[in-house]
Amino acid sequence: MAVNTSSASIEPTSRPDESPSGNFTLENILGTNHEAVEHPRLKERDSGDVTGPGEGWDEESAVRPAADGFCVECEDQPAQVVCDTCADNYCEVCFAAQHRKGSRKKHIAKPIPSGATVQNGAAEDAKKNGEEQDLDDVDMDDSDEELDRISVEASKAPVSIQIPDAQPTVGSKVGEWFVDRSKYIPLRLTYGERKYLRLLDAALQVSEYTDKIDTLGFGLSKPKRIVHQIRELCAILSGLVLAADYKQGQELFTDRDFQSNADFYQTIFELGRRHKIMNPDKMRTTYGKLIYLLQDSQSPDVRDMLSFSCVKPIISVYTILEENDALDMLRDDLIKVATQEIYSEGRSRREVQRDIKNKERAIETLASKYQRSGLNQEQVRQCIYSIGDNHAFLRTNRDPCEKMISYLKQHFHPTQPKDNKSSLAIRSGKQGARLSHDHAKQYAYVLQSLTLWREILHDMFRLWSLAEQDLLAENVPYRLRDTGQGLNRVQAAPKTFRMMHTILHRAQQSVGTWIGSSAIHMGDHNVPNALMFIDKYSQIYRILLPICNTLSQIPSLAEKPALRSYIEDDFGSTDNCVREILCDFFQHGFDGSGADNFFDAGSCIDGRLTSAWNWCAQLEKKRYFPVFLLTGFVGFDGDW
Repeated sequence: MAVNTSSASIEPTSRPDESPSGNFTLENILGTNHEAVEHPRLKERDSGDVTGPGEGWDEESAVRPAADGFCVECEDQPAQVVCDTCADNYCEVCFAAQHRKGSRKKHIAKPIPSGATVQNGAAEDAKKNGEEQDLDDVDMDDSDEELDRISVEASKAPVSIQIPDAQPTVGSKVGEWFVDRSKYIPLRLTYGERKYLRLLDAALQVSEYTDKIDTLGFGLSKPKRIVHQIRELCAILSGLVLAADYKQGQELFTDRDFQSNADFYQTIFELGRRHKIMNPDKMRTTYGKLIYLLQDSQSPDVRDMLSFSCVKPIISVYTILEENDALDMLRDDLIKVATQEIYSEGRSRREVQRDIKNKERAIETLASKYQRSGLNQEQVRQCIYSIGDNHAFLRTNRDPCEKMISYLKQHFHPTQPKDNKSSLAIRSGKQGARLSHDHAKQYAYVLQSLTLWREILHDMFRLWSLAEQDLLAENVPYRLRDTGQGLNRVQAAPKTFRMMHTILHRAQQSVGTWIGSSAIHMGDHNVPNALMFIDKYSQIYRILLPICNTLSQIPSLAEKPALRSYIEDDFGSTDNCVREILCDFFQHGFDGSGADNFFDAGSCIDGRLTSAWNWCAQLEKKRYFPVFLLTGFVGFDGDW
């Protein structure tokens, strides 16, 4: 029997109030009057037949207006000013970001009196009615209050291009710099703790936690699967401990109860988290499993079934010294000498040895001066060494941003290029670029992007601490969603997001103007959660450090006659070679490219880093790639 497959057979039945030209048919969709075509379900929704929008497992939540008393832009910070023209309430950071250019720059803001607020979008009406709202019911923990203080200080800080909160130099007063910094500096692991760290890493290597949990399959309920996997991991850990230390293993197996050994498992998991923060290159495949495991263990259902908590706070330098009443060590002027990094470039051996002796003497002096009954000299040294590790982290991660900014200012004019080869202008559609900037605008765009990266890396330990607080928060659930790059845990990160707003505001003040979007992706398909955010920005030095190393070694390459001949034949001179590499990176490492589709990437905060990664992927096709190989370059994911 023949089956009628014409378009008429699939057309919906026309309603009396519908015109033939408005029917939802293929003919009308492809016709000239296609704008009048409307889907029948949309009409049902408009007429009230459908009570609400359908929601699926991957649907975004509906957009809701900001709560009264909170910023209309970020929606999670208390409103501090009201704009008379916009009739909206803003926090200091968001008002500066939204009113930095155009006609909005002329808007006038008035501070909101303490203890009173008005509804967003109805400022004038609220003024007439004299509406007030008590802000005492806003629940803020210590970290939230501290972030508010940081935001206010950032908004009042003078405009400067210097590194914020720069480390005090030897000979200057210390003040509270080391006290504030040490709150987010994890304590370096001891030799005994490193043995347990290796056991944890081995257990996570063989674990299939995320494969068993982050799936849409059927079977046991998700809480039961989580509990089963956590217990299995703890059992593996207990077996490894028994094999490594029989006496310690016997104590774990005495009761055969996970709850009675909760302190041991909390300590083991804390070691892994602490080690990862201090060493971002380590545990690259296992840290994600660990965080997701701990994230699931914070669920009330899982915790009730598990009968114990797997999470404990990170041990920092500040907590150790505070518990033993030794915070004055961080205010001692000797702490600068004891934690300083000693550079050998351009210095004689005698000068280097003198600094090493002074540093060792300062460490021993502080260790003997601040030892307590519960704080021996070795623990004091551990605290000092941990602060030194933080300085090493800043040198490796933040300083390449400083060096690239100096290259930009040294080789390129802010407004007028010397010639076409020195022009940073880009055009959308040319060589994959998504943006169109003239030389001056691209120069400012690159400068502000590098400045923002420098600011982020300067506060990376603080951001990492806040990211873990967001990931392990009991009252912030996640959703398993297909983001276009597989199933990911989409979770809001309010504390990290707030700190990023503060850092962005500080960067905007530093450069004076802002080119492009200031949108920060957090908890969406671009950056699903705080773990992805930290992983994204901890890779910045992997991009910049190889480039800086290559550029610094080009003059030494030219000392060899054969290589000098190659550089002069292809580029004209070593300066031209350096300038061509920099020009190409500043153009196409910041051109808005690299996204999976046209709507992502661009000039947003995270899209800038996506463009830089896309440039790295194209490096092998560049004509200067042999220069990178000659300087020892092996890749952006290797050792330098």
